[in-house]
Amino acid sequence: MSLPVPIQEPVNTPDVQLNTGRWIAAKPWLVGAGLLLIGTLVFDALHKVLREVQYHDILHTMRHTSHLSIAIALLCTAISYLALVGYDASSLRYVGAKVKWSTIGLTSFIAYALGNTIGLGVLTGGTVRMRLYTAAGVEATQVAKAIAFNAGAFGLGMTTFGAAGLLWGAPNVAGMLHIHPLLLQLLASVTLLGIAALIALCMRRRSLLLFGRWTMPLPEGRLAVRQLLISALDLAAAAATLWVLLPNHGMPLPTFIAFYAIAIALGVISHVPGGLGVFEAVILVAWGPHAPVGEIAGALVMYRLVYFLLPLLIATTLLAVLETRTTVLAPIARAAVRLTPGLMSAMVLVTGIMLLISGVTPATHSAEHLLRTTVPLFAVEFSHMIGSIAGLAMLFVARGLLHKLDAAWWAALVLTIIAGILALPKGIAVSEMVELSFLTSLLVISRKQFNRKSSLFAQTFEAGWLLAVASVIAGCAGILFFVYQDVAYANLMWWQFAFDDYAPRAMRTLLVVATLGMAVGMRQLLRKPTGKAGKPAQEELERALQVVHAQQAADACLALMGDKSLLFSSSGKSFIMYAKQGRSWIALSDPVGAQQEWPELIWNFIEMVYAHGGRAAFYKVRPQTLPLYLDAGLRAYKLGEEAYVNLHDFSLQGPRRANLRHGVARGEREGLSFEVVAPAQIPAILPQIRAISNAWLLMHRTREKSFSLGSFKEPYILQQPVAVVRKGKSIVAFATLMAPDVLRIEAAIDLMRQQPEAPAGTMDFLFTNMMLYCQAQGYQRFGLGMAPMSGMEQHQLASRWHRFGRMMFQHGERFYNFRGLRSFKDKFDPEWEARYLIAEGGLAPIFTFSDVTALINGGLGGFKGAISK
Repeated sequence: MSLPVPIQEPVNTPDVQLNTGRWIAAKPWLVGAGLLLIGTLVFDALHKVLREVQYHDILHTMRHTSHLSIAIALLCTAISYLALVGYDASSLRYVGAKVKWSTIGLTSFIAYALGNTIGLGVLTGGTVRMRLYTAAGVEATQVAKAIAFNAGAFGLGMTTFGAAGLLWGAPNVAGMLHIHPLLLQLLASVTLLGIAALIALCMRRRSLLLFGRWTMPLPEGRLAVRQLLISALDLAAAAATLWVLLPNHGMPLPTFIAFYAIAIALGVISHVPGGLGVFEAVILVAWGPHAPVGEIAGALVMYRLVYFLLPLLIATTLLAVLETRTTVLAPIARAAVRLTPGLMSAMVLVTGIMLLISGVTPATHSAEHLLRTTVPLFAVEFSHMIGSIAGLAMLFVARGLLHKLDAAWWAALVLTIIAGILALPKGIAVSEMVELSFLTSLLVISRKQFNRKSSLFAQTFEAGWLLAVASVIAGCAGILFFVYQDVAYANLMWWQFAFDDYAPRAMRTLLVVATLGMAVGMRQLLRKPTGKAGKPAQEELERALQVVHAQQAADACLALMGDKSLLFSSSGKSFIMYAKQGRSWIALSDPVGAQQEWPELIWNFIEMVYAHGGRAAFYKVRPQTLPLYLDAGLRAYKLGEEAYVNLHDFSLQGPRRANLRHGVARGEREGLSFEVVAPAQIPAILPQIRAISNAWLLMHRTREKSFSLGSFKEPYILQQPVAVVRKGKSIVAFATLMAPDVLRIEAAIDLMRQQPEAPAGTMDFLFTNMMLYCQAQGYQRFGLGMAPMSGMEQHQLASRWHRFGRMMFQHGERFYNFRGLRSFKDKFDPEWEARYLIAEGGLAPIFTFSDVTALINGGLGGFKGAISK
């Protein structure tokens, strides 16, 4: 169920707006300061605890973990992941979506396997759910609500059973926190009572008004109880997985669940992938009094292998198996296969980290003895160094795999094979060789998913990726000093070479790896990015004109305005039109032209934007193309709905169109006539329609728009038909018509203006006759433009974006006539189709929307009209 988050009712007072603005500005700094404080405290505790740990103690614990303990841990892991399927099933039921159990199981397992292990950027469970559930026919808005449901259910379940565990084991926890047990029991009891009261409220009502101004939505009571039971099973099984691996069970499982819930919560809050380090610190502190720290650390490593890496490996293998059966797969399975690049990227990333850690840790004594007798020393040194360099390269190649680069696939394959061959002479690392061999098999099977022809060296790494690589190298340095903490580094020489000189070998390896990593980072920082955001040349506009007329989308004609840059595909048969405002690089609508080139074109645009350090976004995207953007790791935010009139059965007959029929008849009685002027004849009427345009702008006290709105620019006007309404011989209204004339699928109205003294109903007369004209010309549908902020979800789990849109639609008349525009278009009895803003997460959609407004209006001052199309 969703965590009950208070939603503020629309209040537009200056004080509220000021306070909201201050909070939005201060929130990132407050969150960052909180995370830094938590991280400092946790890692300080981790450092103090690990001073008592020896590397060999960890290895000894891992090797001597009983088969029975491992079997029980595997069973508990399976139970936990089965319970996690219940989260998805409940969330889909809550939002009213019906999906097959096989689809829910596949999606849930892949999402949690990837999200639990990496949980960073595009490698998240939310991305997986959005991709697969939309392929199953679930609306993107419903999937977003389901994702919110999962997060809320997890938080509430963790709070509930953490409090229950704290109530049970308060005496054990109190000694560690230096807090009286009664105080902890009181805190746990209050928490449980509060949750019980919440469930009781859920049984009786669907919302709660707080302080007369805040509405707190409530889920159904039965669903809340059901989800608590699912959470209990999941949390108990996950905690039991670790509990059974820990030595000397001196703490009861219910008490341990409290610590486990705290560790998970801090791991989530830290935003560290998988909570790595943060989770371990809490468990080490909690279990420290019951067993040697080295044994606890060994059990934690085993837990990571069983609960995190094994499911990731199984999920990747599952997709590889599906890959071999692509000819007989259902649409859902085919959509799952398209997730392969993300999972393979995660696998290669984890493998690279494994190779780097292997490079700074010593071999076993038996392996050292075997190496002395069978392998020359120079081969050991060479294998050690090259294996670690391969690990570093994999960290960078993983990003190319995420972007489906053909060159990245070849690089990953070669690196994996080389590292697998060198695993034996490096340290008789049989398990490492087996894992690399298996990864090689997965790469070969998934070959078809990496089809983007692009240079591996041309890709640009975001600052976040470079920071992650630097963190891995820093972590390896920490492991090196931990493993060799008893070695006197001052007496070691960098050029000492011997079979048992592990510390010098590790230091040499890490120095080379750090140097190469720094070189790649400096190259990225100093390289000059390709691409630009400038006005297109005449030759580009002529190429775009040919593409526009040969495709079906009417709004593609906006590329001919000349105010947007054009990014063509390598064949020149498709392009993206875009403009830059601030850090935002915003593409208008979907790509234009050959649809088979769209995925590559979208990736090229995103990579070009990242190379410039910008923020990629797509404005007014159609729902049919959402998967293309989700695959690229972006998110969808609904803008409103576009109105289309189906011209196949359009007629003025019947009661539904009585108002249109009467409007046309009234216009004819007042002497109005309709005509479509071909581009060749437009120069003759240009002075008249220019005068109408100027008068219209003066009457509305506005100026010409741009980007997603047509403007009165003569070169643009002369390229498309103009529909005019005359009274007598004088033109009283006109509209430009976007109508690609090869396929004749879609036509749409663009620039529309009338004289101030035009008869009432002139625009209705113009619109209706334009539809009849396009119907006679063989077009299939007629676009009336977008009704912004309409069609937003009213569900209690609706996102903040939808709540904001609904608030603007209902109460934003001071900015724009949202409801009036929707009502005007409704009179033509249209079909409504959603339009989306595609952007990154966090605050990116807000900044992007502000930049779109500036692009349309030539500055932030002209919000009114910015979102009318």
